[in-house]
Amino acid sequence: MKAFLLAAGLGTRLKPITDSIPKCLVPICEKPLLGWWIELFKKHGISEVLINLHHFPEKVKEYVKLNSSGIKFHFFYEETLLGSGGTLRENKDFVKNEKEFYILYADNLTNVDLSAFLRFHRSHNNFFSMGLFKTQNPTACGIAVIDKQGIITDFEEKPKKPKSNLASAGIFLSSPEVLNLIPKFEITDVGFQLIPKLVNKMNGWNINQYLIDIGTHENLKKAEVEWGSLINKN
Repeated sequence: MKAFLLAAGLGTRLKPITDSIPKCLVPICEKPLLGWWIELFKKHGISEVLINLHHFPEKVKEYVKLNSSGIKFHFFYEETLLGSGGTLRENKDFVKNEKEFYILYADNLTNVDLSAFLRFHRSHNNFFSMGLFKTQNPTACGIAVIDKQGIITDFEEKPKKPKSNLASAGIFLSSPEVLNLIPKFEITDVGFQLIPKLVNKMNGWNINQYLIDIGTHENLKKAEVEWGSLINKN
């Protein structure tokens, strides 16, 4: 099973931490965020990962070299950031022979059950599935509306007037043909330019496990406490 791990962001809200390391190597409970992703990949049978790089790319490569645990990593360096959609569009060949693959935002710290998500995706006939969580700040997220069959009937990125509190988790399963819908803008965003094209053609899956975007100092401190409690229980 293959996955895209989107990790090229600058992490500006985490300065000064990200003045010396990329966001995906920010430590939580004494392990870089990328290390927690690698553990999740191993647990759920993801054997090949394409990770995009921009900020301190050599540090990411060095960490992967020492800690990949048998997972095959492909590196895609972006001299100029392409946006989440641009990265996928430029690497369509990575998944051209796959039935489905994961698209994952590396900003998240999560123990999401990716195997359960895959079973859900395969039980439906749509080309795309989106992991969802309930947010208290819907104007800052991509917001979905789902019907009784779990079909996403409306999606808007950072809406001024949210229609629900179900937010995109940055955790997706997709078929290769979906990537052909990504426009060739200089910077292309999945939430703004791809997902709206999939309304009524994709399913929403509610995430019941832990998930937090560690992109702010406040959330990073919160994650340190909550994740520490979780791993100590296990």
